[in-house]
Amino acid sequence: MPQAHRPGHLKQSNKTHKSRHRSKRGIAAAVKGKVNVKEIVRRNRHILKKDERRHQANQIRKNKREEVLAKKRALGGSRYPPFLVCVVPLNAQLDVQSALVILKTCSEGVVVSQSENGIVHIGLPNFKQHFSFICPEVGNDFALLDSLKIADTALFVSSALDEPVDEWGEKVLALAMAQGMPTPVVAAMDIEGVNPKKRTSEKQNVQKLISKWLPEEKVMQLDKSSDGLNLLRRIGNQKRNIIHHREKRPYLLAEEVQYVPDAEGESGTLKVSGYLRGMPLNVNGLVHISGLGDFQMVRIDGHEDPHSLSVGKEKTKSDSMEAEVATVSVLQIADPVKQESLASENIPDPMDAEQTWPTEEEIAQANLETKTKKVKKVPKGWSDYQAAWIVESDVEGEGSDASDSASDSADDNEDFMSCEEDNSDVEDGDNNDFESVTESEVGVSDEKYDTTIDAHEEHEMLQKLAAAKEDKQFPDEVDTPQDVPARERFMRYRGLESFRTSTWDPKENLPADYARIFQFENYDRTRRRIFKENEDSLINMYGFYITIHVKNVRQDLWKAYHAANQNAPLAVFGLLPHEHKMSLMNVVLKRTGASDEPIKSKERLIFQVGYRRFIVNPIFSQHTNGSKHKYERFFQPASTCVATFFAPIQFSPSTVLCFKEKKNTKLQLIASGVLLSCNPDRLIIKRIVLSGHPFKVHKRSAVIRFMFFNREDVLYFKPCKLKTKYGRTGHIKESLGTHGHMKCVFDDQLKSQDTVLLNLYKRMFPKWTYENCIVTDRDSNSDVMES
Repeated sequence: MPQAHRPGHLKQSNKTHKSRHRSKRGIAAAVKGKVNVKEIVRRNRHILKKDERRHQANQIRKNKREEVLAKKRALGGSRYPPFLVCVVPLNAQLDVQSALVILKTCSEGVVVSQSENGIVHIGLPNFKQHFSFICPEVGNDFALLDSLKIADTALFVSSALDEPVDEWGEKVLALAMAQGMPTPVVAAMDIEGVNPKKRTSEKQNVQKLISKWLPEEKVMQLDKSSDGLNLLRRIGNQKRNIIHHREKRPYLLAEEVQYVPDAEGESGTLKVSGYLRGMPLNVNGLVHISGLGDFQMVRIDGHEDPHSLSVGKEKTKSDSMEAEVATVSVLQIADPVKQESLASENIPDPMDAEQTWPTEEEIAQANLETKTKKVKKVPKGWSDYQAAWIVESDVEGEGSDASDSASDSADDNEDFMSCEEDNSDVEDGDNNDFESVTESEVGVSDEKYDTTIDAHEEHEMLQKLAAAKEDKQFPDEVDTPQDVPARERFMRYRGLESFRTSTWDPKENLPADYARIFQFENYDRTRRRIFKENEDSLINMYGFYITIHVKNVRQDLWKAYHAANQNAPLAVFGLLPHEHKMSLMNVVLKRTGASDEPIKSKERLIFQVGYRRFIVNPIFSQHTNGSKHKYERFFQPASTCVATFFAPIQFSPSTVLCFKEKKNTKLQLIASGVLLSCNPDRLIIKRIVLSGHPFKVHKRSAVIRFMFFNREDVLYFKPCKLKTKYGRTGHIKESLGTHGHMKCVFDDQLKSQDTVLLNLYKRMFPKWTYENCIVTDRDSNSDVMES
């Protein structure tokens, strides 16, 4: 039977036609009659016609509009909490009580009452709205922040006669913008006292000054009763600014506070009454009281609104107490089984580890290895793959030489080794670059000025500025010590092939403090789940006038707080699950323009994250993508970085404020930002750069000197990769002589003015320095803190 013709290798084979959109016939031929299950289900669906689609769009639009109107009517109504307005003067000499007098007399049917904590309540039956006004003390930064933190509206009052915005006013606006601005309203007073021909220009002058911070806000006049009525109408009808970290949690402003000591006298129960705002409050959860800490609750009582619109006259204290006794109802009682614990740290068990006994074969094998093994000198706790690139040395050979050299220099470097154990920044070269000098004699021409100067502080600031300038010009470069072997000086460091792609185990060689903290398997997923559960809660007490019974409040702590904050507002925030437990917090910070002073890592700073305020010593790192982030020795002016420290867990979004306490106990806002995450696995890698200089340059190789000063260091760092400032890459080939000269091979010929660099890395961890920020000294404007 003859065979069919077969084409040879030279047979032309054309490519198949490529079509971006196949025809229906091509698709039918490809699927071969198969039908997708989703297509069958989709065919059974009802396809909307044009009129039906238009009707559906109208229904969605109507539902959204009704939802917006319901949220708008929920503020200030008869069955809802009043508008909470924080009245802040933009001039320290301005008295805001004169503005409240105008608001109290703005209408004939106005209902005015005042709570025990000095909160003024104004009700307008014509508007069917009621308002609450709080006035934080001028000069008290923390009282101002706590008031703006819970306020619905911020009423900024300026004067046309005096300076509209002074130094205090600028500070107020800066703090409000950094923390999260409530709905702003600006009012100008004393315009009627200006010459009628200059009133328009004076109002425009105030508007021009305010527009620097609030460009879209229109300045209103507040001199007459009609102006006060217009101002209240503006507050009640304007669009609200949403502060997300506040709206995700329950919170209230204390209208009445009562402390009931226990029989023992060491602690007691704190009764806090006020309007509940935000999310529902669970009695089995925890609450945070600003300036006091976290506590458990006993029960929650409900009351009738003591400042409702139905009251036609001011209530006396006895009438309000009788009505309160008659209308008290217990809403929730704590269950000891379900109540969340106050334990914030994990207690590690030192024996909670794998305990195994080796077999006889393993013991015999270990004894055999000890007779013939070679010794590697590595830091304690290093893993096998860390030590893989270290040059091996025999016991009788180089190891003995290294031990001798180490013992010879032990006395000279005792201070250095102790600092290295504490992860200090001795390698930054701060102490080596400066000599101790005596203070120069200061002239006595102006003794009064000299008494205000602290010479020690000036010397420290000069050293810090010089170190920050050097770190900015030559980042991470350090000098190799000549009296200490480099393999011992940089024992904790390692080399990386690539900082971006090389692997680094986040669970490797963790300090003991990491056993005390908690970590989420997935922070974002837990955050979304908790927010969803909080929104779906069946117990909704929004707008109720309630009393929270907080238990186990120390009596000495309450006396110190009450003595220091008699006129300051007391805010209570309900904590979400897990927000009392300690973890590693990462926040993104951006420097403000208030100071050009560099901030060093591990420097004592005051942080306010959301509703919580505390004192820590953070470490800084770059805000970049990837798994590893470079450690920053200084937080330079006009820069952005990530601060890492131990703190209680908090779910984002939350605003962050960073303060520094000055010698005169005044606070200075140096940075602001947002909460990034609570992730202990964030790798903060410190880099140091050893530099050498070409001695002899050949076509592809060169002799490098001044990077090391002995042969053993060259062999120790031989596996590390080299690079130059002009972009050449290479490696160490061999050591030359005994003075640290080495022959290196590069991918191209070096230039004589080039510099050879060797990068070394180690992981940095923050210290456990967390302290609660509690105000205990009233004489220093509430800026002295104790833990």
